[in-house]
Amino acid sequence: MPVAPAMDALDAPAIIAALGGRALDVDVIAECPSTNAALLATGTGDRARMLVAGYQSAGRGRRGRRWHSPPGAGITLSIARRMRRPLSALQGLSLAAGAAAARTLRNAGAADVALKWPNDLVARDAKLGGILVETRTDRGAVLAVVGIGVNWRTTRALGARLRRRTIALQALLPALPGRSAFAGHLAGAVLDALELFDAEGLAALRAEWNALHAHAGARVRVRLADGRVVTGIAAGIAGDGALQLRTHRGLRDVHAAQTVTARPALTSRTEGSA
Repeated sequence: MPVAPAMDALDAPAIIAALGGRALDVDVIAECPSTNAALLATGTGDRARMLVAGYQSAGRGRRGRRWHSPPGAGITLSIARRMRRPLSALQGLSLAAGAAAARTLRNAGAADVALKWPNDLVARDAKLGGILVETRTDRGAVLAVVGIGVNWRTTRALGARLRRRTIALQALLPALPGRSAFAGHLAGAVLDALELFDAEGLAALRAEWNALHAHAGARVRVRLADGRVVTGIAAGIAGDGALQLRTHRGLRDVHAAQTVTARPALTSRTEGSA
């Protein structure tokens, strides 16, 4: 049943109930600088660990960007899990988490949710949320921390501050579900994706990610880390998580880049690259 904002405080027992018995330790705090930073600092035991914050004062995004979310207007959580795979085999982990997050949002009724490579949740050409994966070594294994932020309630200030179009889940649903229950369902789906990725790699979730790709078949311009711009027709993701573009030189895998623009392809002719 939808609940009023004042009654929608994050509640650990409700989150745990929504996890459906999954082996995940849950901590809920009112505020912290960054849930990712907190879990990277403290690590986890044999069980995966989840940290949910009502507000992050210094939330982090990709490439050192800030994640902005006014108090009570978003869901910000991180999941820490020790991975059996080596660090070199964790490319694409954020895409696996993204597929699980998008599926959860769609199951909640937000049918417009899609994925923008490499780590954005989008709907109606606006940013709904983001995913940040950070790692460190932990007792001879790799500790992976997956941070997820979702815009929950509509706030006018957010889009103006980010200077880009944003959207909240509130605009996609007739009424919001309980925030704690949703956080539990989201965490459960992401934890399942991490376990599947650890066992089988991105291949187990690649088809689902491609089916949710917001720019599938679109003419895309991406800026590489060295500043060069590459254009092509988006053709999904490769087995290692790279964005695949069809250019006049053939299929090209793009790894470290930022999507600059995307628009429907006018013809089936492939694009050039610079």
